[in-house]
Amino acid sequence: MQSMQANNAVSLPESLGIYPSWAMALSNEFCEQYFLELQDFLSVERKSYNIFPPPHQVYAWTQMCDIQDVKVVILGQNPYHNVGQANGLSFSVPQGIPLPRSLQNIYTELAKDITGFVPPGHGDLTGWAKQGVLLLNTVLTVRQATKPKKTSNNFHKRKGWEKFTDAVISWLNNNQKNIVFMLWGSDAQKKKAMINTLNHCVLESSHPSPLSARLGFIDCGHFSKANEYLQKSGKKPIDWSSLND
Repeated sequence: MQSMQANNAVSLPESLGIYPSWAMALSNEFCEQYFLELQDFLSVERKSYNIFPPPHQVYAWTQMCDIQDVKVVILGQNPYHNVGQANGLSFSVPQGIPLPRSLQNIYTELAKDITGFVPPGHGDLTGWAKQGVLLLNTVLTVRQATKPKKTSNNFHKRKGWEKFTDAVISWLNNNQKNIVFMLWGSDAQKKKAMINTLNHCVLESSHPSPLSARLGFIDCGHFSKANEYLQKSGKKPIDWSSLND
């Protein structure tokens, strides 16, 4: 399998839909062999399988705000693997798609934690992303599930995505201050070692999935804690209710 040539890496971010501020910050990654091989892998995968999210939404998380404007990072694991769910933002689904259980639990916690929060009639979290909430998965693509209860998440693990999303977290850690990192579940919590807790706020809990939400996510109070930290740091808090129907 021929890898993409490194001399094409300059135009690669634009062709992938990665917006300028993110492309500039992460420019070194696009010339790395692992990233070029990852693109080759995805090209082959898409010829044989349905891969989510669709190509134009894989980097949707770069299209909502400039990298310098990120205030909160909510770290997920893999995109949703059923038709129509994944839209490039962790935990988010397009309007008209039934809410996944993890997102239902997120809304349940928000209703407890944030006065006046009423769960919207949809799962599109774009309203958060435009305020500076980075909704990032550690792995950015997934094969479609072949059976209702059969996971397809593992096929795109350890293909290079983890290294790329590590670079995103590393850039934010090294170049920004006073970001709130919400690490839900063991996979996300592995990233804590990359974060300088003297410069940033790290909030940890179990994952909001139905299997683990009761083990620490429910009643974690992360959303109000994030806003308290942002205000103390001189930043505008997140309007968690800004999810227009």
